[in-house]
Amino acid sequence: MNVTTTAPNIRSKPENQMKDAFDFKFLNSNVVEKEEQGQEERAALINGVKVYRRSSAELEKLDMTIAAIWQSKPLYYKFIKRAFDIVASLVALVCLSPLFFITAIAIAIEDGFPVFFSQMRTGANMKAFRFYKFRSMYKDAPRQLKDLMKNNEQSGPAFKIKNDPRITKVGHFIRHYSIDELPQLVNIIKGDMSIVGPRPILDFQMEACDEYDCQRMCVRPGLTCYWQISGRANISWEKWVELDLQYVRDMSILTDLKLILKTIPVIFKGAGAY
Repeated sequence: MNVTTTAPNIRSKPENQMKDAFDFKFLNSNVVEKEEQGQEERAALINGVKVYRRSSAELEKLDMTIAAIWQSKPLYYKFIKRAFDIVASLVALVCLSPLFFITAIAIAIEDGFPVFFSQMRTGANMKAFRFYKFRSMYKDAPRQLKDLMKNNEQSGPAFKIKNDPRITKVGHFIRHYSIDELPQLVNIIKGDMSIVGPRPILDFQMEACDEYDCQRMCVRPGLTCYWQISGRANISWEKWVELDLQYVRDMSILTDLKLILKTIPVIFKGAGAY
């Protein structure tokens, strides 16, 4: 594995099977905050993240056809998946509205407003989108991230640490039961996400990945996937990527239904949720 402190140029190594199916462009010009201070903070984070790039020889031995596999999925499946996403999300928003209200009140009582948090994440085809959550951290959490990067417990570019000091008391509870993720139902209705799909990570974290890992984002990111039911933050980045790529290979109506059903008990156990 080659390690460097500069963001990879994904277009420097064309892959014929994927060139038309998956646009590997990164998002430097689209997601950097316009304010100068925001630009400085984001640049520091990019420089601080673990850059995860394989050599050309390593990439040649790997399966680089994931986007082509997604493109080959039947149109009826893609239509049903999208229709189910919209209907199920609308129903969930209505049914869970009391939980939304209670969660918002709890967050406001402990740490004031705003109760929602948004940030740019990498979505399908490496395009940035605004990702919504209930705010589970203190208001200055984004500014603390740079200093905490050295404590990252994940093996790759994603950031995960147990006992994160940025998380509020309410935040620990809603994270344990994945309540903080419920506002992403709006992302699903908008078309940014799907109910089932690879979890999106921060844009600067994806910029530290190579072509192989970026294949996980040839589909819409989701609320749940193999990663969620296999231990979440307790598994390595390498395994996380492999699980996401396997999901793209396995994508079907039956696979999605199985994953949704298996996610329910996982939410109540809260294993790996931090």
